[in-house]
Amino acid sequence: MEPNHGDRPQRSAEGRVSPVDAAEAADALDAHRPMLLGLAYRLLGSRHDAEDVLQDAYLRWVRVDRAGVAEPRRYLSRVVTHLSMDRLRARQAAREAYAGPWLPEPVPTVPSPFGPLERAELRDSLSTALLHLLERLTPPERAVYVLHTAFELPYTEIAEVLDRSAEDCRQLHHRASLRIGRDQRRFTADRAEQERLLEAFIAASHEGDLAALTDLVAADATAWSDGGGRVKAARNPVTGADRVARFILGIRDRGWPLTVHRTELNGQPAALVMTADGQRHAVTLCTAGGRITGIFVVANPEKLTWAT
Repeated sequence: MEPNHGDRPQRSAEGRVSPVDAAEAADALDAHRPMLLGLAYRLLGSRHDAEDVLQDAYLRWVRVDRAGVAEPRRYLSRVVTHLSMDRLRARQAAREAYAGPWLPEPVPTVPSPFGPLERAELRDSLSTALLHLLERLTPPERAVYVLHTAFELPYTEIAEVLDRSAEDCRQLHHRASLRIGRDQRRFTADRAEQERLLEAFIAASHEGDLAALTDLVAADATAWSDGGGRVKAARNPVTGADRVARFILGIRDRGWPLTVHRTELNGQPAALVMTADGQRHAVTLCTAGGRITGIFVVANPEKLTWAT
């Protein structure tokens, strides 16, 4: 007999969740899943952690009296935000033991698992460069910044999500903007410029042309490489046009010949580079003013499971 979804969900006397209740809760969460996953990912910079947060959110959601929840999307957003902030706090100690720079986990966005990225704010807030900058913020600062900038929530609504005053949230956003503002301006460019520079970068790297590669890179550019201690990678950021260009050619020379696939990661043009020995590198560029200002190279295989 098919369940009557118009009936109020029932729980057993022992507090177990009925199959009908579990199915209804899953359907309600799935209706908002892309947005919630995008929220958790922007807060954590990890698709794996974001999926775990949604699972934890479901376990809470399935046990709540949903008849009393007027706006499921707002309720679930609050749960996901708090769970993500808890994870941000808990992983700080683990981050200190991480081998080399920690970079956000790149996510293919064609199609986007986070829903449509039609607004520039939604697309830009997924960029590797911004997610990397957000690591400087405290969990409350990061939550306010993401909710206000990416999802355009007013401070009054953010205050309800975080259990803070609207003025407190306004101040948190102001502090967050100051902490990332100067560097964020170095990582802004239109898509046409990003695509042009990526193609030029791939060509110069493929040919091993140090002069051409150096000419593409801004004088104060920085390259980050995340191997997670599992594959060879620079343990510290590499800065300066000449050093960055030589670092990239070092990767090329160690793994020649290379296979390069153009793709889109985190809403931006990117490249998946596979070396002769089978090692994978997800490469994302930051550009501004017609030059490459930042290069993010993710080689940690745990962050590239989608590429296998």
